[in-house]
Amino acid sequence: MPSCFIALGSNLGDRRRSIHSALSRIAALPGTKLLRTSSFYASEPWGMPPGTPGFLNACAAIETVLSPSALLSELQRIERLLGKVKRRGASGEYLDRPIDLDVLAYGEIVVNEPGLRIPHPEMEKRRFVLAPLAQIAGNFRHPVSGKTLAALLDECPDKTRAWKAP
Repeated sequence: MPSCFIALGSNLGDRRRSIHSALSRIAALPGTKLLRTSSFYASEPWGMPPGTPGFLNACAAIETVLSPSALLSELQRIERLLGKVKRRGASGEYLDRPIDLDVLAYGEIVVNEPGLRIPHPEMEKRRFVLAPLAQIAGNFRHPVSGKTLAALLDECPDKTRAWKAP
């Protein structure tokens, strides 16, 4: 089974509880094993309107027999169960969410289909994703660039802060 990496984020309600609940539901998916999780990272909102509450983020490594599209479908189902509503602001900006789950990588596989791109196309540009991901898989090589996650974090153009949450 390939190792997959999932990003988890929340900026509404009990953020820590939402992420723990999502992790429990991911671990319960058929044919799926939760291998490890990062620390929780607090971060400034990225791509959102001024005054938006900060996020709590984490990353998880899993093994799964689910296909990439089936995994995405299950993550979207978990998001809906935990209260996420897909929507954007008037200018296309992201809005608050109780939970956000993204497939970052699925082993060495590259997928470019409508609604599913793996590795996640924005992963290299987001410090709040790379910091927790590099913590659990710093030596993993990005399937397209070939760079390690630790190197991508060092080179990340995103200068917003992401720090280990207490």
